[in-house]
Formats: sequence, structure tokens, C-alpha cells
Amino acid sequence: MAFPENFITELIERNDIVSVVSEYVRLTRRSGSNMFGLCPFHSEKTPSFSVSPDKQFYHCFGCGKGGGVINFIMEIENLSYPEAVEFLARRAGMQMPAETNDAESRKRARMLALNRDAARFFYEQLSAPAGAPAREYIGKRRISPATARRFGLGAAPDDWGILLNAMEKKGYTAPELFSAGLARRGKNGGFYDTFRNRLMFPVIDVRGNVIGFSGRMLGDGEPKYMNSPETLVFNKSRNLFALNLAKKSKSGYIILSEGNIDVVSLHQAGFDCAVASLGTSLTPEQARLLSRYTNEVIIAYDNDGAGIKASQRAIGILEKLDLKVKVLRISGAKDPDEFIKTRGPEAFRNLIENSENQIDYRLHAVTSKYDLSVDEQKVEFLKEASDMVAHLPGTVERQVYAMRVASMAGVNTDVVTGEVERRRRKLINQARSTEEKKLLRPGRAGASGGSAPGYDDPASAAAEEGLVRLLYLEPELASTVSLPEAGEFSSPELGRIYSALRTKAEAGESVSTASLTDALSPEDMSLLVGLLQKPEILSNSRKSISDYINKIKDRRELRADSSDLRALASKLRQSKGYEG
Repeated sequence: MAFPENFITELIERNDIVSVVSEYVRLTRRSGSNMFGLCPFHSEKTPSFSVSPDKQFYHCFGCGKGGGVINFIMEIENLSYPEAVEFLARRAGMQMPAETNDAESRKRARMLALNRDAARFFYEQLSAPAGAPAREYIGKRRISPATARRFGLGAAPDDWGILLNAMEKKGYTAPELFSAGLARRGKNGGFYDTFRNRLMFPVIDVRGNVIGFSGRMLGDGEPKYMNSPETLVFNKSRNLFALNLAKKSKSGYIILSEGNIDVVSLHQAGFDCAVASLGTSLTPEQARLLSRYTNEVIIAYDNDGAGIKASQRAIGILEKLDLKVKVLRISGAKDPDEFIKTRGPEAFRNLIENSENQIDYRLHAVTSKYDLSVDEQKVEFLKEASDMVAHLPGTVERQVYAMRVASMAGVNTDVVTGEVERRRRKLINQARSTEEKKLLRPGRAGASGGSAPGYDDPASAAAEEGLVRLLYLEPELASTVSLPEAGEFSSPELGRIYSALRTKAEAGESVSTASLTDALSPEDMSLLVGLLQKPEILSNSRKSISDYINKIKDRRELRADSSDLRALASKLRQSKGYEG
């Protein structure tokens, strides 16, 4: 979707990249003029995510992602280019220009409107005769009418086409419902409702859009819970149920639970900071989403084997984001909903106040597996506990918990401390070896970052990179030389970037990462930003650009000659009968 150049220029000026990124990432360290923080796009312990106030772009030296402020919003909010522009325009209080033709944006808007109307339909059905089973279930779970309204709970009647018929009357088509995951295709080619005989939970994103649904079966049948499939607007690994409500909480922490009913019950009991993942274990994307709204997460998963395993996995993901993590040890109930109903909200609040930090929780989980009165099991305990302590990042933490482990096993502290540090050195060496292998891996020499391509002709690619850099830094050079065609480039990726730059430069338009966002894919934008990290001497730029162009043309001719020679050799072999 094309926007007027002056609009995009003003949009960028009014959305400083440091200010925008700081709403998602803690930028706490400076290196020269750049600011650094933990990358929001991959898990890391050491900040490698750089934001340049001068150049107005970001670049991660770890995963290779990079771009301007529009790219950043597209990536972190999972938006299309037009949606990211609109997001930033709202942030800056700017009026959007008249819309131009954009099929994907229209399709997304149409799907969101369909989801909103479907949510209203399900909500209305809850009070209709067909919603009696859902009302009975809500009553059984002691969910109040006020709570049901707050979450927009609804009912999908036990009918194969009631939603389809209702939405078609509103002007939607069956294929549109199919694309939104609200209908399925039958064997005869027709369509039928996806959700039937279920209590419906609309999934609402942090911007207030209904992006999907979760349905709980009423009565017998499988699966007990059904979520919308992945669609143009719904990605379950990047969203959390009830985060649209929990983000407004003043509690200072977010409670992470397993199920929708747990979340509803917690909110009703006064814990308005509860969320749940959508039918999956916690994902790194969901953890990064949580980190935007809190510094502390309290895990309140079910008190069973699966819940304990899921807690351990969630701890590993959350601690990588430097979040404070605590875990509730729920006893006398299988989940938060049952605990609140049997013991009351105050007992649950006491549970939160006495919750264990993630290290104590993991150590308790290790301890519970062994009988420390048996020597063989004590040895196995010391091995596993020492390994757990060795993974802790802080020296003080490792010392304190090494002492705790030694006391529990009744052995000398020095023994455990020595074992922990031995395992720690092994972990560091393994990490260093892995990093060295990554750096030496073929195909990473093209540019900074993890997404760099391998070049078929490195000599030509070096000149192509230089030409790209010069055109970006001094676009006015385009009028001083005869530029090559993108087809003369040995690298298709560099050719695409060059073509977009050349178009801008020859039209006399401004050149920046933000102004190129619509023309380049996220991968090509990341490659461009990686190239811009390399130095380029501008004192004699006219000679440099001519040298780069000549090199590209010379390498092109060499490749063509080489190709011709290979073709000739092949012909000769065939004519002499060497090849059949």
C-alpha cells in the first residue's frame, strides 16, 4: 500500500525509534551513540539489540533482524505494513491519508469485523433458549452474569449451521467464515459451523480486536477445548487469553494459568491480572508479550504431573527475559479455580504472598524425586541438583544454593561448590564452542547477523554491498554515474535491495529504512541494516561508486564467459561421444 512520501516522512519524525522501542524493550546501556537492550525477537542473556538514534534503525547482532520504526512495529505487533503505519499514526495523533487499494488490509479488516459480529452472535445466544446448556454450565462453575459480560462469554448452539446462516444474513460468505476458522468444509463441498454445543470465549488482543475463539465442550465429546485455527489475524503462539484485561491491572505482576476457566475465576475473585496461553505450552513469543506489561510473573498451573512439567518449561522461557518468576504450590486442589471455590480468595492471596521463587521451586522438584537416606539416590540427587545450580547466572546465587544443596544432602559445602563450578565451566565451554561454530558456518560472511545469505560470487557481492551502502548514504550519486541493472548482481537479495534503493534515488525521494519498508521484505530489510553496520569511506564516494560498478560488470562478464566455456566443453564432450 503506497502512502504519500511527505506523510511517511512526518510519521517517522514524530515516532522517534528510541521512544517507540523503549515501550517494548528496556534500553539500559550505551555504546557510543547507540543504545542496547535484550532483543525482543529471540531469547538472550547479553544485550545484542542495538538502536541507533542517529540513523533511526535497529539491528540485532544475535538474530540479524533489523529495520526502521515501521519494521519494528510490524514485527513486534504482528501487523502488516499498512496496519503498522496506522498504529504509528494513532500513536502520534496523525490523521491517516485517504486509503489506497490494499487487498490484504481489506481482508484483515473484513475478518476482524466478522469475528466481532460472530462474538456478538454467540453472546446473544447465551440468553436465548438454545443457550440453556451453556447457562447451566456457567451456573455450575459459579461464574456470575457480570463476569460473563466482562469476558463476553457466549454460546455456540448444538446446530450445524446456525452461525453460518446468521453471518450470511449480515453479508458474509461461507468461504469468509472458513478463512476465519468459524466454518469447516464438508465432504460434499458445503460448509458447516466449527463450534457447536460449546461455551464460547472470545480471544481479544491488546488492541481490543476479536481475533479468534476458544470453545469449551458442553457435555460429552472431544476435544474438551477447541481453539480457532491459525488465520490472517490469529496466531495462538503470539497471543494470551485475557491479556487485554490483565494489562490494565495495578497488581504489579501477572498470574499465568493453564485454562480459560481458571482465568475467569481468578478475575471474578479479584485477581484481575490473570492470563492463559491458548491451548499450548507457554511460547517464547508469549513470554516476550508478557514482558511488555510486567517485570514479575507468577505461574499458577494445575497441581498434577503435566502442570509441574509445564511450569518447569515456562520458568526456562521466562527467566531468559530477565523476569522475576514465582511459582504457586497449590495443595488441596487441582487448579486455581477449585482452590478459590473451596478455600476462598484470601487463602489464594496468601498463597501468592508465600509463593516460591523459581529456584526454590525447581530445587524442590529435584528433591522430591530422591530418598536422601539412600546413598545411591543421594549421589544422583547431588548430580542433578549441582547441574541445576550450575545453570544459575549469578555467582552469589550459585554459592547460596550450593550451600543449600550441601546442607540437604549432609555433605561438605566445598564438595558441592566444586562440582557446581566444574559443571559451570563445561556449560561455558559448550556455549563458546557452539558460538564459534555459528561464526565459522559457511553462508554467514555476507553480512552481520544470523540471516545473512551465502554468496555464490563473494568478490562481486562485496562490490554489490558497497554500491548498496553508497546509494543509501548518498542517493544523489545515482545521477552522476551509469548504474548497472539489478539483473547484473550475483546476489538476488542484494539485487532486490539495490532495485528499491535505485528507484527511490532516481525519483529524488528520501531514502531511509522506514521509507523502504513497503518495498523490502523483512529479510531483505534485515540484510540492508546489517550492511549499514559496516564502514564506508565517503571522502571519495564518486570514485568508490565507479569502482564498485566496474567490479560488478567485470565479475558479470567473467561469470558469463565461464558459463559459455562450460557450455562449449559440454558440447565437445557430447560430440566426441563422452556423454550419452
